[in-house]
Amino acid sequence: MTDIQETKTAPSVSMPTTYDPKAAESKWYDYWLKSGIFEAGKRPDAQPYTIVIPPPNVTGMLHIGHALDCTLQDIMIRLKRMQGYDALWLPGTDHAGISTQTKVEQKLRGEGVSRHDLGREAFLEKVWEWKELYANTIHEQWAKVGFSLDYSRERFTLDEGLSRAVREVFVKLYEKGLIYRGNRIINWDPAARTALSDIEVEHKEVQGALYHLQYPLKDGSGHITVATTRPETMLGDTAVAVHPDDERYKDMIGKMLVLPVIGREIPVVADEYVDKEFGSGAVKITPAHDPNDFEVGQRHSLPQILVMDESGVMNGEAGPYEGMDRFECRKKLVQDLKDQGVLAKIEEHIHQVGHSERTGAVVEPYLSTQWFVSMKPLADKAIEVQKSGQGVNFVPERFERTYLQWMENVRDWCISRQLWWGHRIPAWYCDDCGGITVAREDASACSHCGGSHIKQDEDVLDTWFSSALWPFSTLGWPDQTADLNKFFPTSLLVTGYDIIPFWVSRMIFSSLEFTGQNPFKDVLIHGLVRDSEGRKMSKSLGNGVDPLEVIEKYGADAMRYMLSTSSTPGQDLRFHWERVEQARNFANKIWNASRFALMNLEGFTLADMDLSGELRTADRWILHRLNETAREVTRLMDQYEFGETGRMLYNFIWDDLCDWYIEFAKLSLYGDDAAAKKTTQSVLAYVLDRTQRLIHPFMPFISEEIWQHLPHEGDTIVLAEWPVYDAKWEAPDAVAEMNLLMDIIRAVRNIRAEVNVPMGKKVELVVRAANAEALSILLRNEAYVSRFCNTSSLAMGADLPHPEKAMTAVVTGAELFLPLAGLIDISQEVARLEKEIQTLTAEVERVDKKLANEGFVAKAPAKVIEEEKAKRSDYADKREKVLARLAELKG
Repeated sequence: MTDIQETKTAPSVSMPTTYDPKAAESKWYDYWLKSGIFEAGKRPDAQPYTIVIPPPNVTGMLHIGHALDCTLQDIMIRLKRMQGYDALWLPGTDHAGISTQTKVEQKLRGEGVSRHDLGREAFLEKVWEWKELYANTIHEQWAKVGFSLDYSRERFTLDEGLSRAVREVFVKLYEKGLIYRGNRIINWDPAARTALSDIEVEHKEVQGALYHLQYPLKDGSGHITVATTRPETMLGDTAVAVHPDDERYKDMIGKMLVLPVIGREIPVVADEYVDKEFGSGAVKITPAHDPNDFEVGQRHSLPQILVMDESGVMNGEAGPYEGMDRFECRKKLVQDLKDQGVLAKIEEHIHQVGHSERTGAVVEPYLSTQWFVSMKPLADKAIEVQKSGQGVNFVPERFERTYLQWMENVRDWCISRQLWWGHRIPAWYCDDCGGITVAREDASACSHCGGSHIKQDEDVLDTWFSSALWPFSTLGWPDQTADLNKFFPTSLLVTGYDIIPFWVSRMIFSSLEFTGQNPFKDVLIHGLVRDSEGRKMSKSLGNGVDPLEVIEKYGADAMRYMLSTSSTPGQDLRFHWERVEQARNFANKIWNASRFALMNLEGFTLADMDLSGELRTADRWILHRLNETAREVTRLMDQYEFGETGRMLYNFIWDDLCDWYIEFAKLSLYGDDAAAKKTTQSVLAYVLDRTQRLIHPFMPFISEEIWQHLPHEGDTIVLAEWPVYDAKWEAPDAVAEMNLLMDIIRAVRNIRAEVNVPMGKKVELVVRAANAEALSILLRNEAYVSRFCNTSSLAMGADLPHPEKAMTAVVTGAELFLPLAGLIDISQEVARLEKEIQTLTAEVERVDKKLANEGFVAKAPAKVIEEEKAKRSDYADKREKVLARLAELKG
């Protein structure tokens, strides 16, 4: 709670007739920030609860997926803050190496400038300017959605503290032999001219071709046919491989082939890598342009010939094709092979082709000297922890399998990128001795020979290298800071299923390696936000949704509520504008109900609140339902079942509170009994206060605005105590009473609707109670029945005669008769009753069939069987009464 404990009085000025989201949102977010209530560390004795935000890239505007991701986090952090935790939601942004550099280079090209024209330092200044611009934009968007972030602890992946953590990790892994520099086939993005890790490559199915080429033997004794989807790489072939047990080629092993067009002689080698049952059983080997061929080449000491440069342009090794783009070369080469008569055939071929996730360029397998992390030791440790039951809790649980599959099949991680924007690799090369110096701080001399002729590696680290440290580097690691000691390990990570290999896996093995602990207790996996047709949102389809546009139209609370309650964990959700409108209507319902209540609470203070007086049936019922709702909402939120939580809140607020209790409360509020009025005011104020608290994590702005008008303690609902279950409000008898009353009122309203009798027209009503208990309930609540059925006369008893020519209804505990002389068509009523008998008979038969099923009776719990028997009895009883009424009408 805040230092200032005020008792606020319901204002004398009524609330506006309509809720204005824009005014409330800007007002309250500014207030929250200035009050510092989002800052953690102010409850030193409280249990910590920590979420570190998945840092958005500083590449542009946030999208609707970010809004979903962060809304779920905000819901949990607001809940835990209200539950008394020292809750920290740490914000930050990611430098996003390739993405950001690409964006800035595009901007510069539009100005007729390249990064090379500027030079490294001047170019980086431009990128920092970009970062500041978009970081501010992201702040504005966070504010619009109402995220309760602790900005005093905000981090950026390139700030000094995180940079120091990155260098520490690099050096430690290098010293352990888990980081190495090697010449390997990597994924190369010719557009960005940088290496990519495996998971930065998006494989797309494309229509291509399979080219069958005939390589002649040097001795003229024949040829070997090979097939390829990338004929331009044949210019770098250094062998053809066959299986050692393939009888077709046994006599050819060791012989020389002549590479068409180029004329280079290459050997036929035997290697078990070749599948002799597939195709011709012979495979062209291009060690510099294929990872499998690279391994074959290593085993046979084959040369490695690169035939294209970093931009995908053919180099001097490509002979007559030098200077051509790789795809231009392909066309010309295929024609030349055809002219030479060595192109046996071309087949249409649909296959998976790797594309750069960042630039969209076709990825080239490419031999290059890069830095790698040796992944097996790190992955093995993480797998062991997870399988021991001491690992991270995945929600839903099925995504643990996704995580383990990636870990179990992981390959060494290429971490160097040929960029300028990012963490520069902390390695220096010595011109004097050729040694490599790896250091935490800028090196001035070679660690091997002491020479000063050293130069730092030009490359930077993969963005995910720093992001992998995010849960602990943001809290001050490698220093043992107070925040690290208190708030780490974190409590929850919220992210999409598409990022488990990219980020979740890397955070887990990094945290286990450097802190000895899991980075978070739970990881909540959500799906993608798709368009209304289920398609992924993309610029090409033009179906993206801007969260700011949604907020402008319907308000932040409506968007938050729709996004958070429209799906279950792990499932995609479809964005429908109609659902946002429904959420807005729900917010308006809450506003209107609160406004009515406050009109009847003028001058009412906390000192006036008294729930110890005589509570009527409706009072006890709504307190019971509130208590029940608070318990279930808390349980569901702790299980991250936000969709079910939303349904419960909606049903309680819309149905129980607005449609029933507030209507019942009017009798006391407008009556002459001062004590009854005060009790109803107390219940109404109490229930509304707790309702705003329950809805607050989902709809922070409207709940704060309404709560401030209610009698309350403290300065803000953000720090109000979360409602908890209290056994004293249990009132099952009041629930039973209200169920009977609501059934009667509904039945009478349905009858009115059937015969078009408006609610404003009074009717006669006869209620025949089924037993003494039901009659007692009816007599205690006669005023409710009379008011809400709008009766001109009301008779209630156990043995009342049946009025003639009356509409009837049977509810559990009572029979209803509405004598509607002149308004009822007997034949229509007979038809209605016959239809009702059919329905009730079908229900009786359905239950009988279930109870006659030996399998069901043997397996079902005794409670379920008893419930089914009770249903049957109730249906049969209603049917008998309807049959009797039908006989009476026909007689």
